[in-house]
Amino acid sequence: MAKPPRKPAPRQQPAPAARIPFEMPAFFQNTRLQGLLLFAFAFLLYANTLTHGFVQDDAIVITDNMFTQKGVDGIPGILGKDTFFGFFKVEGKENLVSGGRYRPLTLVAFALLYEVAGNNPFPFHLLTVLLFAATCVLLYRTLLLLLQGWAAGREQAPLVAWIAALLFAAHPIHTEVAANVKGCDEIFTLLGSLGALWLTLRFFDTGKALWAVLAGVVFFLACLSKENAATFVVVIPLALWFFRSAPVGQSVRASLPVWIGFLVFFVIRGGILQWKFGGAPMELMNNPFLKIEGTQWVAFTAAEKFATILYTLGRYLVLLVFPHPLTHDYYPRFIALKTFADPGVLLSLAAYGVLGWYALRGLGRRDPVSFSILFFLLTISIVSNLVFPIGTNMGERFAFMPSVGFCLAAAVLLAHRSNWKTAVGIAAAVALLFSVKTVLRNPVWVSNESLFFSDAKTSVNSAKINNACGGVLFEKAQAEKDEAKRLDMLRRSFDYANQALKIYPNYKDALITRAGCQYFLKNYDGAVADYRMATQLASGDTKPRTYLAVALREAGKYYGEQKGDLATAMQHLGESWQINPGDAETARLLGVANGVQGKNAEALGWFQKAVDLEPENASYLFDLGTAYYIGGDKVKGEEYRQRALAINPEVVKEKGK
Repeated sequence: MAKPPRKPAPRQQPAPAARIPFEMPAFFQNTRLQGLLLFAFAFLLYANTLTHGFVQDDAIVITDNMFTQKGVDGIPGILGKDTFFGFFKVEGKENLVSGGRYRPLTLVAFALLYEVAGNNPFPFHLLTVLLFAATCVLLYRTLLLLLQGWAAGREQAPLVAWIAALLFAAHPIHTEVAANVKGCDEIFTLLGSLGALWLTLRFFDTGKALWAVLAGVVFFLACLSKENAATFVVVIPLALWFFRSAPVGQSVRASLPVWIGFLVFFVIRGGILQWKFGGAPMELMNNPFLKIEGTQWVAFTAAEKFATILYTLGRYLVLLVFPHPLTHDYYPRFIALKTFADPGVLLSLAAYGVLGWYALRGLGRRDPVSFSILFFLLTISIVSNLVFPIGTNMGERFAFMPSVGFCLAAAVLLAHRSNWKTAVGIAAAVALLFSVKTVLRNPVWVSNESLFFSDAKTSVNSAKINNACGGVLFEKAQAEKDEAKRLDMLRRSFDYANQALKIYPNYKDALITRAGCQYFLKNYDGAVADYRMATQLASGDTKPRTYLAVALREAGKYYGEQKGDLATAMQHLGESWQINPGDAETARLLGVANGVQGKNAEALGWFQKAVDLEPENASYLFDLGTAYYIGGDKVKGEEYRQRALAINPEVVKEKGK
């Protein structure tokens, strides 16, 4: 009897590759010690900023903010107004910033600190550095808790959390936040957002309602610090889905307290800011997506805008990997108008395409790198100009929250694909390089002058920083006693302002700076032209018009005394008087100009106006007396001359000069 055919032996599967043993030393498993070391490391990295002054936007939130400067008494104003109202001090001007800003928590903290310390910058910098160090520790503790649910690499969680927090603390892209007091809004926001995530995880793991309530409250406070906390309403349920294997519905339900906290903030913000959430002004310094066509400013096309945003997003990736060079100023035209024919745009598109593909590919296995990428994409989206306009192309401070995703991805890849010694060695080497860059970058933030002139070497095509450098030099020139140095400062200031105007011809502030330089360099025609244009661009700002009146007055004096061109002198002086009819010197010069032309009655009238405006000015009294003498009224002439001599016995000698 034939035997049945034997079944083929089952094909043996290849043995899985042996996992790299991952036996972490006790030193790294001591999480309390690691938290303390991270705090000390982060604090020491920024210790060289503690003696810095107030810089850049510190003026908006502290030194020039009328509410902060009132201390505790200013808190009601902070809570009831747009964040920038206390700086602009005029209703409606805060709307120059697209969409408005409601970030009272940081300003309240500043007001409380001002109540105790006044305008001493040291306590403010100390607060900033302490908050940054605390954020690094909270990031470490939050990742430890989060990664407990990482089934494929639970034993690696302490190392991943440690590497991610170490890289985050050392990363030089954070210098704008930690070295600048105004950066507290970014720190408070991330601190509150991470706190809400940690509390939600505790609620999910224990079921205790107290953790849920605290999560909602803490997240509400994070939103009061800065609006970009809003992205965590998606990040938190996503974290539960990834690391607690919770169904979508359960993840969302566990995150409801956070949503409630955001909703309360949203309603309060809407009521105070009258439900303003966007809108792009037609002004380049608050809307970088404008271009000149002919003589008109028009918006970028949709393709141009998207290509420029995409290119900008690529620059964030580059700075996260290779943070050099750094600058605080990415205003127009640091990033020029881009199209999809630009290689940089295409490279950025490819990079984000790869990131998106990797994130989606890892969803099924709940890959932590996929979560890290999604974290980065979600948190960068709100500051990318894709969701709503932010008023500039980019800023290193905007990478503060998204960089968590970058650091976590780098830590997971290092720890999961090597033994702990290799992972620690590479992380330590990168952190060392980052730390050197951070420590060397910090001193740039010591003062506005240091910051502006240092970063102008990088942001050469930024109208804003060129104008800022020009403004610093102009102010220094006013105080300089050495005439040669003063003139050199004015010429350099002119060059910076001129460069700003090449980039942005309608830049009112740069026009005023350039006009001021020309005024003191005695190029009165140039000063008048610039002040005239600035006056046309000014909206509710009377300063350019006042400056124009003075420039016209001096131009009239110059044409009359130096050029002998009485017709031009009279034209300038007449326009100056129309603008500023309360200026006694203009009246005197009109009196002189009329007198030289033999118009004695007119001259007498102008000299009388000068005396009426400044009755105790000996020079004006003497001129009026002289006019009366010339007109034949010697009695009145002598009366006014004697009054002048009684005030200033040297007036005759001065007039003789």
